[in-house]
Amino acid sequence: MTKKGRKKLFKILVGVFSFLFAALLFTGAAVAFWIATLKIPDVGSLNDLKIAQSTKIYDRTGKIILWDIHSDVQRTLVPIADISRHIKNATIAIEDSSFYQHGGIDVPSVLRATLINLKSGQLSQGGSTISQQFVKNALLTSDKTFARKIKEIILTLKVEKNISKDKILELYLNEIPYGGSNYGVEAASRNFFGKKSSDINLAEAAYLASLIKAPTYYSPYGNHQEELAKRKDLVLNKMAELGFIVPEEAEAAKKEKVIFINKGQNSVKAPHFSIYIRSYLEEKYGQDLVEQGGLKVTTTLDYPLQEKAE
Repeated sequence: MTKKGRKKLFKILVGVFSFLFAALLFTGAAVAFWIATLKIPDVGSLNDLKIAQSTKIYDRTGKIILWDIHSDVQRTLVPIADISRHIKNATIAIEDSSFYQHGGIDVPSVLRATLINLKSGQLSQGGSTISQQFVKNALLTSDKTFARKIKEIILTLKVEKNISKDKILELYLNEIPYGGSNYGVEAASRNFFGKKSSDINLAEAAYLASLIKAPTYYSPYGNHQEELAKRKDLVLNKMAELGFIVPEEAEAAKKEKVIFINKGQNSVKAPHFSIYIRSYLEEKYGQDLVEQGGLKVTTTLDYPLQEKAE
């Protein structure tokens, strides 16, 4: 290449890099402005609960309500000191194993989830920590958008800066749904096992932690009890890996026969059928819409005949 040609190529390269640098600066400034102008809820409003419209599942007449989802929220707030260590450890093990190490965001999990989302073109993976899950439930909507995700990250960092880890875990365990009308670990403990959350043993805690991911799908009264048992074993294995328990304790808990009582299901008519319908709706439309969208669902069940059959 001649000297003149090299000079021309150099000018072209300089022009290209200058353009790319300017575009990068512009994009960065635009993103920074967008983030700065996002409407972020006040962290001080942590005690404000979202009001959701209940979804009603009817029998075939459209008059008899089989299940009024969300209309009868049972929740009893308990301090972290009154919650069984097995519940705390089981929840951390399966939901956020580095909870006490990260600053609210688990970067490796976020990067892994981002790669999956970019590949699929959807926000199907969250990589959410316990702190992020709490922020989403208490302060934000559950829409899967990039704007909401940015808000979630900002709020999570604020929460982590202003609230201790133990307090975040306490708020989280008192907030999350465990299925049916059971919100918070105390209501779940009493209605599933007839115990206070402070008295829950290892096997029971593993079951409770298993329900968090998909309370309807893994319901102990539904059609996926085998899947629930497998997830319970996964929780116990995770606890052993993290040193919360020794392998012998995990194996003993796997073999323990745990009985779920029917308390708390009395408000649900034809519970097996109703749980199946709710599970179907959540698979088709998503858990958030079912719990908050005010749906009116008419089924094929003839409840008077169902009563006679029972």
